[in-house]
Amino acid sequence: MKINEDLTTEFKSIYTDDIKKTVVAFANTKGGKIFIGIQDDGSVIGVDNVDETMLKATNSIRDSIKPDITLFSNCFTEIIDGLTVVIIEIQKGTASPYYLTNKGIRPEGVFVRQGASTVPATETAILKMIKETDGEEYEDVRSINQNLTFEQVKSEFDIANVEFGIPQMKTLGIINSDGMYTNLALLLSDQCIHTIKFAVFEGIDKVIFKDRHEFSGSLLKQLHDAFSMIERYNRTRSEFEGLYRIDMWDYPEEAIRETLLNALVHRDYSFSGSTLISIFDDRIEFVTLGGLVKGISYNDIMIGASILRNKKLADVFYRLKLIEAYGTGMPKITKSYRDYYVKPEIETSDNAFKIILPNTNALPKQAIRDQLTVKEQAVLFMFDDNKAVTRKEVEEKLDISQPLAVRLLNSLSEKKLVKRKESGKNTRYEKQG
Repeated sequence: MKINEDLTTEFKSIYTDDIKKTVVAFANTKGGKIFIGIQDDGSVIGVDNVDETMLKATNSIRDSIKPDITLFSNCFTEIIDGLTVVIIEIQKGTASPYYLTNKGIRPEGVFVRQGASTVPATETAILKMIKETDGEEYEDVRSINQNLTFEQVKSEFDIANVEFGIPQMKTLGIINSDGMYTNLALLLSDQCIHTIKFAVFEGIDKVIFKDRHEFSGSLLKQLHDAFSMIERYNRTRSEFEGLYRIDMWDYPEEAIRETLLNALVHRDYSFSGSTLISIFDDRIEFVTLGGLVKGISYNDIMIGASILRNKKLADVFYRLKLIEAYGTGMPKITKSYRDYYVKPEIETSDNAFKIILPNTNALPKQAIRDQLTVKEQAVLFMFDDNKAVTRKEVEEKLDISQPLAVRLLNSLSEKKLVKRKESGKNTRYEKQG
């Protein structure tokens, strides 16, 4: 009988530990047979210790390879040219990439066949195999790194008084049905490869750095670190109303919180770049990789519609009470600026999403005045000669109706140019700032 080594055929004169690499390669490629007792040139020499060889082979396949390939393997003997040969038959597995347990899902542990040779798989090939097996959902795909720890996550779950054991990890999708960590696990782990880059600039352009940091570790740790750093730069401007001091933050705290959560929960983690947070004198910019999810528009998200890119990650944040309900982030951000003249802005592209939070204390009053209507300017001019004016005085001075006078005064009040004093019949307005 004359056979040759090829893509699906491998010869071994005796059993060696390296046979498991070929088993992995066959399982990851097109399957194949390993003939023990045949030399590289095809000469049959047979196996003397058949039972011992078969035992070593089956034990190695069972103990040294993950995921479990035993259902796709068979070890038997065959008489070739009058001699006993041990044959290990491997089918192509359904859970590739298969890998050596002690090496992990990386080129040192994952092998494929190229012609008659067994070679390490490239990282690109490994990722392709993972996607073909696990699908396109990033969260559900097996993590290449299986040596993960979860100290930060355990702490967060303890604070929320929520159990965090193996059953919960399986329910959440941190561990898959094969007992392996998913990419969701990677994001939550202390070994998370994605980061947040934080920078503070002087003025309103990206020219002069004042401060910069990069936050790493579990996404939950990055969330706390980034929020704390932004809070350091969220200054207050104080005004006095009578005897009472009123502090006005540069940025509404709820807007910061919701924008930061949005940046972490909705970003596309199949991109390797960092989430970017940039603070300028007049704004904060949050740039997240991944544009709008297919099927949803800008108007949809502004009214609270939500298609989650990372459903399982959002569920973890929900269980930890970091988010109250899906789709409420943008309406909350908008509502937090309800009493301010400046408003948040959103910019989107195919691969990125930017939210701009304006500094409520930074816009010069003159810039606001330049955008007033003629009638609003006329009302404002009345304060040049009067410390306070009433609605009725506005009606008479401008010869306008009561409803229009109310609208004009309310508009100037919203823009922080006038301030309402008292109420009812004694309501009067004073110039502000």
